[in-house]
Amino acid sequence: MPGHERGLSNKPVVVVGGGPVGMVAAASLARLGVPVVLIEAEDEPKTDWRASTFHAATLELLAELGLGDRMHAEGLVVPVYHFRDRREGLVAAFDFTLLADETPYPYRLQLNQQHLVRMLHERLRALPEVELLFGTRVTAVEQEPGGGASVTARTPDGTRVLHGAYVIGADGPGSTVRRSLGVDFHGYTYPERFLIASTSVDLAEALPGIAEVNYIADPHEWLFLLRTPESWRAVWPVPAGQSEEEATEVARLQRQLQGVAPWAAGYPIIDRQLYRVHQRVAERFRVGDIALIGDAAHINSPMGGVGLNSGIHDAVDLSRRIARIASGTSPAVAEAELAAFADVRHRVAVEYVQADTQRNTQRLRETDEERRRAAHAEMRAIAADRDRARAYMRRASLLESVRRFGVGLPPGQTAPQAPAPVH
Repeated sequence: MPGHERGLSNKPVVVVGGGPVGMVAAASLARLGVPVVLIEAEDEPKTDWRASTFHAATLELLAELGLGDRMHAEGLVVPVYHFRDRREGLVAAFDFTLLADETPYPYRLQLNQQHLVRMLHERLRALPEVELLFGTRVTAVEQEPGGGASVTARTPDGTRVLHGAYVIGADGPGSTVRRSLGVDFHGYTYPERFLIASTSVDLAEALPGIAEVNYIADPHEWLFLLRTPESWRAVWPVPAGQSEEEATEVARLQRQLQGVAPWAAGYPIIDRQLYRVHQRVAERFRVGDIALIGDAAHINSPMGGVGLNSGIHDAVDLSRRIARIASGTSPAVAEAELAAFADVRHRVAVEYVQADTQRNTQRLRETDEERRRAAHAEMRAIAADRDRARAYMRRASLLESVRRFGVGLPPGQTAPQAPAPVH
């Protein structure tokens, strides 16, 4: 590969996308001494609140950025979650404290993603190594013949062309970076859409005995109920033929929530959001000096809460590799680093994120009664066996993938042991 004989040739890394994954990439690079330009189409940091779960393996990585104390101060620690059936009640309870000997974070931390974006933005705007370009929309990305890549963008002051040693596409499922590369986004879209509604009512009071995170199977209308610091959140499927106006109409939402649990005073609805759900993986995560991370590279059902987490792992993995290249290395070593990123992160996306979220979603929506009962029996058996439960939660928390592949390890190096507790 041309252009990498001596570090980054004084060019910054250009990160496209100012959501949580793009901002983690920028913060990780800056922490490692790599100059960054971050481009975001919106005028302000993104306030999307869809993702809200941070798993153990991700918390280990974010602690390195000095975010642990703030995230724990604002977030909600959830060590136990339930797999339930809407008719039968509790099927299995899973306790992440079984992993306490392996990670300092044996739980899910519930914190809406916009809070991580806010924390990272505050950090980035104070760093001299980082240039933030909000209100700037990327229109094209191209590999440059001598190494590096160019980004063409519309800014409030007109068109600007930026030249980067690398370009990182963290610009979501409709990624301009990915489309500029002509990379296919293989997979499918679920026929039903998912609706999220948040309420200030304490669902634990309305449904005594539920956990703070609950996956609830039902052949007609499955549910996902979880608590965040601001509210309780309910997720359910919306049939393909139902219009957005119908699905999000306040009276209908009220009827849906009353069907979850009767509440005489009525449910105050804080937020609502209807969205399509996909299972897709980019054919390639890297073309030359341009790489894809997060939803630009892979997108999945939210059942399991691993999409944002795996995107953060992508960001840290790639940042560590670029930082080593920046310190000065041969073209062959630089190529090996980038090839390792593309291979490892694609494998994790397919073998872990896609496989698990597909299975989790199907388990909730299964209509065949025999398969439903078999799935419930399997979940009960896993929860009842300490070793199987531990293995199940290692995978659910992404610890298994991180311990197997590491995050940003030099090519050929094996994964290290779990880190000591750090907030």
